[in-house]
Amino acid sequence: MPDNINSQNYNFSQKVLAWFDINGRKNLPWQTNKTPYSVWVSEIMLQQTQVKTVIPYFQNFMQSFPNVLTLANAPQDEVLHHWTGLGYYARARNLQKAAQVIRDEYQGKFPERIDQLIALPGIGRSTAGAILSLACNQHHSILDGNVKRVLARYFAVEGWPGNKKVETDLWQYADKLTPAKRTGDYTQAMMDMGATLCSRSKPNCDECPLSQSCLAFVQGRQTELPHKKPKKDIPVKSTIMLIPMWQQQVLIYKRPPSGLWGGLWGFHEVESPQQIIPQAEKLGFFETQQTVLTAFRHTFSHFHLDITPVILHLKQAPTEQIMEDNQMWFDLITPQNVGLAAPTKKLFSTITQNF
Repeated sequence: MPDNINSQNYNFSQKVLAWFDINGRKNLPWQTNKTPYSVWVSEIMLQQTQVKTVIPYFQNFMQSFPNVLTLANAPQDEVLHHWTGLGYYARARNLQKAAQVIRDEYQGKFPERIDQLIALPGIGRSTAGAILSLACNQHHSILDGNVKRVLARYFAVEGWPGNKKVETDLWQYADKLTPAKRTGDYTQAMMDMGATLCSRSKPNCDECPLSQSCLAFVQGRQTELPHKKPKKDIPVKSTIMLIPMWQQQVLIYKRPPSGLWGGLWGFHEVESPQQIIPQAEKLGFFETQQTVLTAFRHTFSHFHLDITPVILHLKQAPTEQIMEDNQMWFDLITPQNVGLAAPTKKLFSTITQNF
């Protein structure tokens, strides 16, 4: 860390705040009537998700779960339904788990100490700092992806920000630069600058208030910094999704609470075509006609999943067998409000258009 960081921090924060006063975003849905709860929900939704995508999800979520207790007491299916399409569903499960801890251990009152927040499921140091600075104007720094990018460029920090040593250095810069006054405005300003000016691929240095003292700009390395994550070959996996169908209904089941698409509703899967009939019979379907739909790829952060959907048209009405609690017939015309993984939702749309 440079020796002159203490002399720089005042000018840095003043420039950032002056820019924010004129150009910062002040009318996003979670910025009106701010509470720790509303800021928390928005911060979790905004993790790896763009603002324009989050806005309608946030508005619907807050309408259904306006406070910690309504979220804590809601059925998980309802919570996951509101998250359908937003991705990274562990965020929603952790959000509700944390709400239940707040209900049970804090009498429903949102904790306002940073150590208490960090102890909650799904809340790390940066998210806790954002909640307390934005909603309570406490003096805490943040280091989300936008802030990492601004600081890595400004100080020409070498290395991938996800590296522990690099991240530690960036936290030192963040702590030093965050002002004791107007901390909430500064926090929002840094996120705004990273999202609107200091963007990943096309930084708008001409409009940036920090460009003249930004080392990446001075050195002409804006697009090089911060360094990208070292590339790894992403493995490819494949699966066959079975879609038993009778009239306008398809059979789905609720996945285990943890793991891939944990707690969401989806289709039974097999690994090979030879397993289709045995699995269908296991489900109680002995006479079916198969229709293979176009395969498609769904990409996770750590692997590709090639999905081949196979519709099993039942030749006779399903028997009144005892259905397990984790299975249901999903009506494509009058859909139930349950949490669905993105590929499941996509397949519902495809089936509805073709049959």
